[in-house]
Amino acid sequence: MTFFTQTGSFRRREDRGKFITLEGGEGVGKTTNMPFIQEYLHYHNIPVMVTREPGGTKLAEKIRDLLLDAESESISEQAELLLMFAARAQHIGNVIEPALSQGNWVLCDRFTDATYAYQGGGRNMDMGTIEWLEDLVQGPLRPDLTILLDMPVEAGMARAKKREGKVDRFESEKISFFERVRQAYLRQAERYPERIKLIKANQSLTEVQNAIANVIQPLLT
Repeated sequence: MTFFTQTGSFRRREDRGKFITLEGGEGVGKTTNMPFIQEYLHYHNIPVMVTREPGGTKLAEKIRDLLLDAESESISEQAELLLMFAARAQHIGNVIEPALSQGNWVLCDRFTDATYAYQGGGRNMDMGTIEWLEDLVQGPLRPDLTILLDMPVEAGMARAKKREGKVDRFESEKISFFERVRQAYLRQAERYPERIKLIKANQSLTEVQNAIANVIQPLLT
């Protein structure tokens, strides 16, 4: 476990909270590192709400079930994209914005960068359409920090195959799909270097978590 060092004083509760998102393809270690980030923020006396996409509200979780169900009817690419943003609209309006307005920080497992990666990259959908929907649904809301865990697709898929449970609709895609997802994520990181911080996920867990702490620390001052 990484040693946490004290930083400056915590923001006043009446101030708006920070919005952190965690991104990456299959098997990069998001599930392992979400609790670490939450613990790191708690150590610094920061109230944080942990959530995920698609999901985060009762309705959005139902949409998540529809999107991930590998045994449901075929979903068109357009329907998939619109469902993603429908869930996001509920999530932002009912969970994310209220929490941020109350001074809480929000830590989200995936957000709109995942849509650029999975629907834009994986499905080869028009990036301009995704950008238009992003502006429509989110307005000015963007993450203050996006942590992108990255590793070669084959290594990530090998990790993912060790997980227990039923394979969902996205996990059943071919490796070429995930290669396009990874490349789309990397293009997002190149496009927004001030917001998206790339961390090599094939390092040791200690190295990964030290790197995560280092990119979060500037938000604490």
